[in-house]
Amino acid sequence: MKRALALVAILVNSVSPLAVRSQQQQGAPQAPSPSFSEPLSVDTQGIKNYLLGPGDVLDVRVLFQSDLNAVVEVDSDGNISSLPFLEAPIPAKCRNEKEVQKDIAKSFAKYLKNPQVSVHISQKKSRSPATITGAVRQPTRALMQRAVRLNELIATAEGTTERATGTIEILHTEPVMCPQPGQEALAKPFDEDKAPRELIKIADLRAGKPQANPVIRPGDYVTVIEAEPVYVTGSVLVPQAIYLTDDLMLSRALAMVGGTTKEAKTNDVQIYRLKAGAPAPEVIRVDYAAIRKNLKPDVHLQAFDQVDVPEASIISKKRLGATLMGIVTGTVPGVITSGFSRPASTTKTTIIR
Repeated sequence: MKRALALVAILVNSVSPLAVRSQQQQGAPQAPSPSFSEPLSVDTQGIKNYLLGPGDVLDVRVLFQSDLNAVVEVDSDGNISSLPFLEAPIPAKCRNEKEVQKDIAKSFAKYLKNPQVSVHISQKKSRSPATITGAVRQPTRALMQRAVRLNELIATAEGTTERATGTIEILHTEPVMCPQPGQEALAKPFDEDKAPRELIKIADLRAGKPQANPVIRPGDYVTVIEAEPVYVTGSVLVPQAIYLTDDLMLSRALAMVGGTTKEAKTNDVQIYRLKAGAPAPEVIRVDYAAIRKNLKPDVHLQAFDQVDVPEASIISKKRLGATLMGIVTGTVPGVITSGFSRPASTTKTTIIR
């Protein structure tokens, strides 16, 4: 009977992944976006000098004294107080396991001769995971078991996407638990409504500026700010929506869509800009031809701007040559013609009844 149950368990374990994969291929509902992976440890080569905190679990063992072996948790005050025969709680917060091990051995030495004590961290639960979301390829929660810098956290999220504006916001949700010398001010409690935050430029981070690659704290919420769209329409090579990055100028936006066409009326580009509470968008007229000649300053674009590049008139100086050639060949854009040898006034209209 036991063998039969074991065989059934093996078959279930082997078939389940295939069943799940088949269900996904058949259009099974997916988790809403953004989906967070399980918390990842950013240190895959072992944790060194880990400092204990409330919630961490220790496995305490005493050689030849199995009745004293225990699994204990660091309490909310940062102490170990649940071991037998302790006269006073043993401080554990912001200390490593070796330091705690020595104190436990000293406490047991009052009852045992030369006690051999070993202490190992079985669960690290004192640090909240840091979260990174926004314009990243994989929103992630990362376990903070050592000092982790911003670029490492971004790497765990598989990098930023093309929607990144160029700014990263770091919101600190918890004070520093074990401050280093000079960081005492960071350990002070703060109001949730006044949580400190930092703004980092991605360009500075890529340039290797130290101040742009800070240490991420446990519980930090890191947001790679997503860009809002700007719409480019009219006489451009590839009309489309583009993402508003920091300091996006009109000239760069038009370059991103391939530039203007030969027929474009570049001295009267129109920007339709939404205004809060206004019934209609504001219309901003821009002489892009003068901007290209450095005669006028470029224009900053805002989120949800619609940039429309109009087409020049078929009789304008810019298009006159093409219009005359089109009349000869019968291919004038936007004009229906029956040919140069038959004027419109002599065209016969026949009604078939």
